[in-house]
Amino acid sequence: MLKSAVSPSLMCADIFRLEEIIAGMEKNSIEYLHIDVMDGEFVPNFCLGTDYCRRMKARTGIPLDIHLMVTKPLGKLDAFPFGEGDVVSVHFESDSEENTRLALIKIKESGARPFLAINPGTPVDTVMRFIDNIDGVLLMTVRPGFAGQKMVEGSLERITALRKLLDDSAHADINIEVDGNVNYEKAPLMRKAGADIFVVGTSSILGPGDLTENIIKFRNLLKGADEE
Repeated sequence: MLKSAVSPSLMCADIFRLEEIIAGMEKNSIEYLHIDVMDGEFVPNFCLGTDYCRRMKARTGIPLDIHLMVTKPLGKLDAFPFGEGDVVSVHFESDSEENTRLALIKIKESGARPFLAINPGTPVDTVMRFIDNIDGVLLMTVRPGFAGQKMVEGSLERITALRKLLDDSAHADINIEVDGNVNYEKAPLMRKAGADIFVVGTSSILGPGDLTENIIKFRNLLKGADEE
């Protein structure tokens, strides 16, 4: 199983404590900072944008994990400051298959890691069409667009099926990132199912309590899942 990584969703971070939170993430060696970009068209919500990404890139050395919930992302990639070590996810459902593949190729050429995002209703074997163009799969465990949702029924089974599909096709090195209701209870189950990057928010490390203690608790739960 691939090493686990944590990617806190900055959409869920208290904007009035953002500097303190980023410093805490750096102190605790957080692997990625998840930035949700929503255009009000692909999903019925607006959130975070190019200037936010650019400022975050200038502020911290933590790699960005940019989740593009936008229509036709191929024509919008140049507006973002991603590069070496960053993760950039584009949705299968957001454009034609040809343009999605071109977007993934362009992300790879920039030095960033291309991930294909798939919604709960999209069959997991869809990723095989792009297997030579991706470093990972962002598997949505809620419907994209809003925080605070409950995990869609059958999500754990989808993680298991995707992990088996990747392993059986000699692509065990491809990451599975999970996004949606990744709380203290669900995360260990997701880990056992085969997930290795966890997008977290107010139901775990960005919730009540001390940030460092929350991060330690979350990592220990993932470690416990590995040991069982």
